[in-house]
Amino acid sequence: MIPGSTTHPFAASGDDKFHEECGVFGVYGSDDSAALTALGLHALQHRGQEAAGIVSFDGSRFYPHRALGLVGEIFGEKEVIDTMPGNSAIGHVRYSTTGETALRNMQPLYADYSFGGLALAHNGNLTNAVALRHELVEHGSLFQSTSDTEVFQHLIATSRGGRLLDRVVETLRAVEGAYSLVALSRRKLIGARDPLGVRPLILGKLGDALIITSESCALDIIGAEFVRDVEPGEIIVIDESGLHSHKPFPPMRKRFCVFEYIYFARPDSSVDGRNVYEARKAIGAELARESLVDADIVIPVPDSGVPAAIGFAQQSNLPFELGLIRNHYVGRTFIEPTDEIRHLGVKLKHNANRQQLVGKRVILVDDSIVRGTTSKKIVEMVRQAGAKEVHLRISSPPTMHSCFYGIDTPERSQLLAANFDVEGIRQQIDADSLAFISTDGLYRAMGEAERNNDAPQFCDACFTGDYPISLTDFDEGGATTQMSLLAGLA
Repeated sequence: MIPGSTTHPFAASGDDKFHEECGVFGVYGSDDSAALTALGLHALQHRGQEAAGIVSFDGSRFYPHRALGLVGEIFGEKEVIDTMPGNSAIGHVRYSTTGETALRNMQPLYADYSFGGLALAHNGNLTNAVALRHELVEHGSLFQSTSDTEVFQHLIATSRGGRLLDRVVETLRAVEGAYSLVALSRRKLIGARDPLGVRPLILGKLGDALIITSESCALDIIGAEFVRDVEPGEIIVIDESGLHSHKPFPPMRKRFCVFEYIYFARPDSSVDGRNVYEARKAIGAELARESLVDADIVIPVPDSGVPAAIGFAQQSNLPFELGLIRNHYVGRTFIEPTDEIRHLGVKLKHNANRQQLVGKRVILVDDSIVRGTTSKKIVEMVRQAGAKEVHLRISSPPTMHSCFYGIDTPERSQLLAANFDVEGIRQQIDADSLAFISTDGLYRAMGEAERNNDAPQFCDACFTGDYPISLTDFDEGGATTQMSLLAGLA
C-alpha cells in the first residue's frame, strides 16, 4: 500500500484487533499448481480476508484470477480452477491497510515486460514507497493502483539489469521496508525476504514440486514437507534446473516480527524456527510468573488468547475453562448497520458461558489491547455473567506505537497505551486488575535472557518504538511526510 492514504480500513472496520496485511503462496513443478495454490491460500486465510488472487502459467500463457471475498468463495468451484492450467502458480490473500479495496489493488499484479510476463505478490510494506513512486512518475511511469506492490513492478521494469534476477536484486536494493515476495515469470518462481527477515517466508516440497509460502500451515494442508525458512535477505530462484539461492545483501542482524508469535500466525504453524502454539503457551506461562493474582479460573478471549491462557493456567495451577464462546459464523451482513447494533457488536463474536463464571474470580487472558473498545465490552460481559472479579492479563507488552511494516494499526493517537499508563487503561476498561507481559518477559518466553537493547533479537517497534528500518515516508506522528505527493499521484 502507499502510506499516508486518508482511507483507513482499521478505523472503518470497527474491529479492535491488529490485522496482518496478507499472505503469499507459490508453487513450481506441479500440474495441479492452481489447485494447490488455492488450498494453500485457504490455510493462509487468517492473514487476509478482503480479497484473493492466483496467477498460473502453462508454458505459453499466464492465467490470472482475482476477486473480492474469501478464498473458498473465489476458488471453491472446480470450473474456476480448470480455467487456470499450468505447472506453476503464485497466489495472495489480502487484508488492505490503507487505500481502497479495489480490483486494481488486488494481487498478484501482472504485467508484460520486455523480457516477458511477470506476476508478483508480497506481504509487508515499503516505507519509502511514496518517495520511490514520485521518482518513478517523474521519469514517466504510469501507476494503475495505490498498492506499493506496483512500486516493485515499475522498479523491475526500469532496471538496467539484463537478467530477471539482476533486475530483482537492483529493485530490492532500492526499496526500504519489510517484505516477503513471490514472483512468477515464464521460466522461474522467485521468492525473496527483506534483509532483516521481518516478515515470514518458508520453503517446502511436495514430490518434485517446490513451494514458497508465508507459513507452514499452508504446506500441511496439501501434504507438503517443510524444508527450511527462507533466510533474511535471501532470494530463492526455482526453475527447471532446480533451486538456486542468492544472497546479494550483506548479513544483518535478524529482526523477525515478534507479533507473529503473539497473534498473527496460525497456532499450528512454525515460523522462523519456532512452533507458534508452543511460543504462545510459553508467553502465557511467563505472564503468570510476572502477574499472578488470587483467582478461581483462567479463561481466554477466543480464539487468539487460548494458547497463552493454557500456559498461564498450567503455570499457576488454576483451572482452564472456556468462559467465553466465540461465534465463528459472523459475516459482513452483521457489521454495524446502526449505532445500537454497533454497540452490541462484541456479542456477535463472543458470548459468556455463564455457568463457568458465576461467583468466580476470573483471570481473563487476551493477546493485546489496541483501542480498548473490545476489551471494555468483554470485561463488562464477563461481569454481567456473574463473575465476582475480572483480572485482565495481556500476553503482549502495551502497544504504544504504530506499525509501518505491513500490519494494519491505528494512528498512535488511537492506541490506548499511547495515551494512558497501565492504571489508566485499567480504569478505562473497568477491570479489577490489569497486567501486560513485560518486554523482557516476552523475550524470556521466546528463549532469550532478556531484550538486548543494543541488539534486539526481534522487531518489537509497536511496543518499544525502536524501528529497525528507515521510515522515509513518515514523520514521528505516523503520518506521511509527503502527503502532497499523494494528492498529485492518486
